[in-house]
Amino acid sequence: MYKCAIILAAGEGKRMKSSLPKVIHKICETEMVNIVIDVMRNSGIDEVNVVVGKGADKVKEATSSRNVIYSFQDKQLGTGHAVMCAEEFLQEKKGTVAIFTGDAPLITEDTVKKLINFHEGGNYKATILTSIVDNPTGYGRIVREKDNNVSKIVEHKDCNEEEIKINEINSAMYCFDIQALLESIKKLNNNNAQGEYYLTDVIGILKNQGEKIGALPVPFEETMGVNSRIQLADAEKVMRRRINRKHMENGVTLIDPDNTYIGKDVEIGNDTVIYPGNVLQGKTIIKEECILYPNSRIDNSTVEKGVTIQSSVILDSKIGENTTVGPFAYIRPLTVIGKSARIGDFVEIKKSTIGDNTKVSHLTYIGDAEVGSGCNFGCGTVVVNYDGTAKYKTIIGDNAFIGCNTNLVSPVIVKDNSYIAAGSTITKEVPEGALAVARARQKNIEGWVEKKGLKK
Repeated sequence: MYKCAIILAAGEGKRMKSSLPKVIHKICETEMVNIVIDVMRNSGIDEVNVVVGKGADKVKEATSSRNVIYSFQDKQLGTGHAVMCAEEFLQEKKGTVAIFTGDAPLITEDTVKKLINFHEGGNYKATILTSIVDNPTGYGRIVREKDNNVSKIVEHKDCNEEEIKINEINSAMYCFDIQALLESIKKLNNNNAQGEYYLTDVIGILKNQGEKIGALPVPFEETMGVNSRIQLADAEKVMRRRINRKHMENGVTLIDPDNTYIGKDVEIGNDTVIYPGNVLQGKTIIKEECILYPNSRIDNSTVEKGVTIQSSVILDSKIGENTTVGPFAYIRPLTVIGKSARIGDFVEIKKSTIGDNTKVSHLTYIGDAEVGSGCNFGCGTVVVNYDGTAKYKTIIGDNAFIGCNTNLVSPVIVKDNSYIAAGSTITKEVPEGALAVARARQKNIEGWVEKKGLKK
């Protein structure tokens, strides 16, 4: 059967106190509305329509990679009105439409599949996703009939003495038969204090027509909406706990899961150990048997098997097998580091390739360079790649030895098996097997301190 989804994303979210539309605030690095869209896609839904309103351009920009259809709600006149704005999307379709909200990002694929299967299997015209809570204050109550189908939804303020005791609440997430929904929204009115059109009224319309209404309870954690920064933080905790649990179940050791921050698209191999304070972002891949000591940030990078990283930043780069990085290294975008290399403390590497078994142990900058295998960089080496106008490339061959405090003024080539004396400024090619010395000859002036009256 055909399945589509409508995601309500037109609200402003005033309690967020933000210039951004509420639904594009992020949970674990992904916009809330995109999390919901991805869940819909992964649940076997054929088409997704996003209803936009306040900040429509920003929402469209944030969701542009998701291949969705948009409807526009020019005035926020209730959830029923939002669905009315998507009427053109639904026209001439037959099957099931799932309606979810872009500010409730904790819904899972399993739940969406169960909801659709429950809805279609029970031949319901509408099915409500519900939660059972200890304190239902403020929520609409689900009133069931003897056969367990839904009789009605009663808002908290309208509950009688019996209804106020009900702890099954409406999540504002639904499945509808498309044709039944289209007919029902034509009958909606806004004869209420707010002057709005409520989607919950569709349930009453269908019930009055003798149609069967179902309800599926799921944990409140999944239906929890985000209306404030506090709730955003609460949702972040839930999502992060889910992500971290998944990795631990797959064989990753997290020393302190509550203080480990892993994006939803990150992949981690088994037997990797991650200490607290690490932030793994984007499309990062950490292979097997790595150790990430505390407080590193790794974004959109690949870390091969057996790597050890300490308190470093790695961005859009690749680290080869059995390499060590840090502490306090900065690996900038488009860097590729080979196998069994050593990138030590206070080393910065930018847009460069570093060969296997090369050691850059401390206090060194390498930018726009190709470095061979088996090289050794002394402390304080600088690849001088920028002349104030343009950047140039340095090429260093295999097994080169770069002495401490060397300046390599790009563009320059250092051939295989060559040595550079400490303190040199290299501006010309260094031939293979040569020793380059580029510094002034030392001159000692005897008695200078006493002549200047500086002797203590």
